[in-house]
Amino acid sequence: MNVYKTRGTCSREIRYSVKDGIVEEVQVIGGCAGNLAGICRLIKGMPVEQVVKAFKGVDCGGRGTSCPDQIARALEQGE
Repeated sequence: MNVYKTRGTCSREIRYSVKDGIVEEVQVIGGCAGNLAGICRLIKGMPVEQVVKAFKGVDCGGRGTSCPDQIARALEQGE
């Protein structure tokens, strides 16, 4: 399991695993628990490339990032 420390969001870290370019598991620590649990379920089994394309650049409240954006950054780092 890889760990990514988030920056600029309510969440603190993202734990994830990828195999052969496919998201196997994602868990976000902190943040909006219900929304993030739903997002993590939705992206399980998806290609990393597809998740990154959909999530990268999503902004939350003018912060310049968001939990989905941080998930994209984590997955990019782990590839």
